[in-house]
Amino acid sequence: MAEKVLVTGGAGYIGSHCVLEMLEAGYYPIVIDNFHNAVRGKGGLPESLQRVKEISGKDFEFEELDMLNKEGLNRLFDKHRFSAVLHLAGLKAVGESVEKPLFYYKVNLTGTIQLLEVMSSHGVHKLVFSSSATVYGDPKYLPIDESHPVGGCTNPYGKTKYFIEEMIKDQCKANGDFNAILLRYFNPIGAHVSGRIGEDPQGIPNNLMPYVSQVAVRRREFLNVFGNDYNTPDGTGVRDYIHIVDLARGHISALKKLESSSGCKVYNLGTGVGYSVLQMVKAMEKASGKEVPYKIVARREGDIATCYADPTLAAAELGWKAEYDLDRMCEDLWRWQSQNPTGFSPKE
Repeated sequence: MAEKVLVTGGAGYIGSHCVLEMLEAGYYPIVIDNFHNAVRGKGGLPESLQRVKEISGKDFEFEELDMLNKEGLNRLFDKHRFSAVLHLAGLKAVGESVEKPLFYYKVNLTGTIQLLEVMSSHGVHKLVFSSSATVYGDPKYLPIDESHPVGGCTNPYGKTKYFIEEMIKDQCKANGDFNAILLRYFNPIGAHVSGRIGEDPQGIPNNLMPYVSQVAVRRREFLNVFGNDYNTPDGTGVRDYIHIVDLARGHISALKKLESSSGCKVYNLGTGVGYSVLQMVKAMEKASGKEVPYKIVARREGDIATCYADPTLAAAELGWKAEYDLDRMCEDLWRWQSQNPTGFSPKE
């Protein structure tokens, strides 16, 4: 029997790619999502997961469920015997978190507390948590390794990730049999090579590359570049971009590590290479053969100049490292965007 793993928030961009990689690796995912950032497809299934079934030729179970519904979580854990939980569900827009901090604290923190309580009461002791490099705040040094100070977060979204990490660490300390891996993502981009699943932001994209690809496909007129006076080679912000499939495979490595690991471990998932906004624009123009018009505008509050990972610990302990380069990230992103100009929705 394949191991049953609960995937929370499994219909989203990262979730759908993780579910696909889990199926390929022989796991049996049970997926929950509340459709906050997903498009409903045939038979009530998220369109992203319908396509995962088509790509993989494999089946799995999906239930529409909100993390704040503790009764529903208890019912799910009564029904299934989970070997582990992959916790991806949460609100993730930085700007929105500044405008609606209590909403972010309620959903992200309460949802996770309830999940941990239900896991505990059902004897499920293995957790992989989707954290973020945002917990590092403004880098004190580069590249950022896992011992870099955390908690200097510039927005409520980042604070929720930091608080959840602390809750999980405390849970591990208090319960010797509870094991967790915290994965600090850098900047996932790209899409599965099939072009069938990818990032589909609802509304105006908050992240750079979905916006760039929507400009390339002429869904948006031009890109706003927030500041060109940073202390970087071309004045624009530098980030560590990682292919979504590499990121998803990092979760498989984490699930495997949990079979032998104990306590709470933290790993960066990044490439260790930083690219500027203008380098990303040029790479997308190369992949798409389209011009991406842009305008330089004022800096965004809370943005930092440069951020990239030291990914050596994940290589040493998880046996994982990013394989896909920038050209491949942009080629796969363009395939997804050009084949699905309006994402998973049939039309605007």
